[in-house]
This record gives sequence, structure tokens and C-alpha cells, in this order.
Amino acid sequence: MSINLGSAQQNIRHFSPGILWKSLVIFTLILVFSHSLIFYNYSPYKRSADILMSFVEHKISPTADNFSNSPTNIGHIVFVILGSINSLRYRKPYIEAWWRENITRGNLWLDEFPTKKFLPWPSSSPPFRVNQDLRKWEIYPKLAKPGQIRMFHSILEAIQIENATNSNKDVRWYVMGDDDTLFFQENLVEVLGKYDHTKYYYIGTNSESVSPNHGISFDMGFGGAGYALSYAFVEVLASKIEGCIERYPHFHFSSFLSHICFADLGVDLTIEKGFHQIDLQGDISGLLSSHPNSPLISLHHFDYVYPIFPFKSRSESINHLMTAAKSDESRLLQQTICYHRQSNWSFSLSWGYSAHIYESIFPRSFLRKPLQTFRPWGRAGFMFNTRQLNKNPCEAPHVFFLETVERFKEEQVVTNYTRGRPRNMPVCSENGNHSADLISKIRVFSPGKGRKEAGRIECCDVEYEEGREMADVKLRACMKGEKLA
Repeated sequence: MSINLGSAQQNIRHFSPGILWKSLVIFTLILVFSHSLIFYNYSPYKRSADILMSFVEHKISPTADNFSNSPTNIGHIVFVILGSINSLRYRKPYIEAWWRENITRGNLWLDEFPTKKFLPWPSSSPPFRVNQDLRKWEIYPKLAKPGQIRMFHSILEAIQIENATNSNKDVRWYVMGDDDTLFFQENLVEVLGKYDHTKYYYIGTNSESVSPNHGISFDMGFGGAGYALSYAFVEVLASKIEGCIERYPHFHFSSFLSHICFADLGVDLTIEKGFHQIDLQGDISGLLSSHPNSPLISLHHFDYVYPIFPFKSRSESINHLMTAAKSDESRLLQQTICYHRQSNWSFSLSWGYSAHIYESIFPRSFLRKPLQTFRPWGRAGFMFNTRQLNKNPCEAPHVFFLETVERFKEEQVVTNYTRGRPRNMPVCSENGNHSADLISKIRVFSPGKGRKEAGRIECCDVEYEEGREMADVKLRACMKGEKLA
């Protein structure tokens, strides 16, 4: 093929210098880009290029790594557990009851290095960290409660640890709690999975008693119940924590300081009913037997209430409850109500904890109110409705507590409940004189596959023959329009 140079030269003269320059630049970029593609596809440094591109995509894409849309799991949560050397001796069993070795992430933050009697440190406990010495701060003399400030400052120290070890890339939530907080991790994962961790969230609950809320704040998440902070919020919060402490050195409670600092950043409390501060006194079995229709996330203040199971210590009671949790955490403390119409009996079940039989037919709206077996903190009462204990045999329940849990492969779980104590009352004469005194055991059959759907109640059927000492209850899905009354 021949080329007419004369014509080409004539055509070039018609181009301005600017057009020639632009054409040259475009041609050069095409050559460079083509060479880069060839080099990238065959270069031994392709992996390094991939890593670089992944880093860039991680920075610019909201769906990469930390901002993934995949389901939340326990590996996405970092626990910040606050403790002290003085409380470690008797609260360590509480932590070990729920902590899962090599699965749960986080640390137990202590005010001092553990003494010899706690060493070697067991793998069944969370790895410990000792908080920074706040006495080196210039503002330290102004701090009203340095111990409380230490608790709030632990959020920052936890973030620093994750950043220093480069292990924060898949963190979605930081969860705060005390060394006497009992967490239910599968339920926590399910609840946090409802929320977008790429947005600002502060999730927890307030006190069960009016006085602590009134005295501190109705809008505050109580730290003993635990509260969760989304990673997006924590990223912003990290650089603000010490400045907030300097603004508010006179505060006496770490939870209140947290709430005020979060409010300064425009983040308010989102309440989840499964967190429990347990600002109550005495016997809390009434509360645990009528739990809200929400997954159980936490319990707290075991040292301030009676053991939750009769004839067991506090630590034994917690471990006993956890045996049920290990079989089906989604149903734990979830209330199910059904009836034995032939006897005019109502059954109220708190799965994995207790079962009540009433010698009357009561609607769910009545039975869902906790029996007031407990007392409030302070004199102002409770943040929820209760039922007074009653000596009327038609309203006083026969009370049974969890004895054993049996799992039959993947098909069925059987929980057995035995009578806690004699009722010592006559039969309810108003409803046919059908006494439940003879019953000493209740067996509850529940599905063994899958988790109970959060927020949806279940129904049940009672199988009982007069004169027997045992009643069977089978949980099932409620039928459309089924009446619980």
C-alpha cells in the first residue's frame, strides 16, 4: 500500500498547533494504557496491584469489607467489658458463663494488672487489658469520679487496640458491658443485624425503675444492661472522647457521660427491650416469667437480686439458665400462653426458665404483665405495669422452674419444669374445683430446627389427663386469628 506523503503534509498544515498537541496526548495515553494492561495481566506484581486496588475500593466503596451488606455475625462485634481487680474474684464466673473461647471478640478492661492468684490467665475468660493511667492527665485533679471516667475512656482504648493490631477492618459494632453483665450473643447478633452499621447508632435501654431514670436520665442507655455503638459512629467518636471528658469532668456516672457526649454529636438512644439493667431488688422471677416479646440480649446486677433459681447459688443459677440458652437461645424467656379448657386452666410458659398454671382462664393481656415478686430501686415505682401478688386461689399461680433440657437430634427440644414450692392454697371454687396441686412436672416440646422468629409469638397445646402428675405442652405456630383468651 502506497502513502501519498504530499497529501498528508498538505492535510497537516490545516491542523492548528493546539489540535496537534491534543492528538499527540491522546495517542500517548492510548499507548500507555495498552502497555499497562499487558504488563498488569502478565506481571509478577499483579497481586500487589490487586491489593492496592482493593485498598482503593475499600476507601471509596460503602459495600467493601467493613461496610459489607453480608449478614452480621458474632465476628463483627467487639465487646468492651469493664471490670476491676476488686470485683474479679466473684464476677469472673458471670463472664465465663457467656464468653465463647476463640469465637467472641474483645477484652476485659481492668484498673490494675491481675495479681498472682488470677494467673495464669485462663482461656475461658476474655483476654484482659489494663486501662491507661489517667493520673497522668492534667485534668485528673478535676475529675469527680476517675473510676467512672476510666470506663468511658475504655471505648477509646478498645478502638486504639483494634487499630494497632489492624483487626478493625471487619468490625461493625462495639458493645459495652460490665463484668456482671450476662450477654446472649446469638440474640444480640440478630437484633444488631436489623440496623445499618454504616450509620450512627447508640442502642440500649434505660432502667426498669423510675428513680434511676429520674435521677440520671430517661434518655440514657444504662451501661450495666449493655449498649451497642455502630462502627461508623465509633470512628467519629474516637477523636472526640477525650475532649468530651475535659468538657464534663464533674459527671459521676460513665453511662451519663457517654449519653451526654453522644448527644453532643447528634446521636440519641435507640431502645431495644431485650437489654436489661435489672435495677430491681429481691426475687425477679416474676419479671423473667413475663419477658417482653423481644429476644433476650442481656441481664445484669445478679449480686443485687436473689438467685434466679430456687436451691441454687447465683453462679449456679446463671449456668443453669445457659444450658437452655445453648439449646435454643431464640426462645429463651419468650412467653407462650395456652389453655386446658376442660379444667379451666391457663398455662404461661417462659421458655427455658419457668412455667405457671392458673386455675382460671386469663387473657394474654393479663398474663403478660409481670407478677410483682420484686421491689424497685427507690420509691417511685416501675417503668412497666405489674400484677400484685394475690392470695386468691383463682389468681395465684402454681410455679414450676426449669429442671432439665433434652435435645433429640435436630427435630425437637424438651424442657422439663418441676414445682418450685407448694402453693398452699385451696382449689379455685369459681371454675369447677379443678385443682392443679397434683401436677409436679411439666414437659414442654418445642421445634429443634431453626430460630424462633423474633417479635412473633407462638401458641401451644396442653395434653393432660385428670389424675396424672405430669402435663405436656407442645409449642406450635399460632393459627390465623387464633384467640389467646
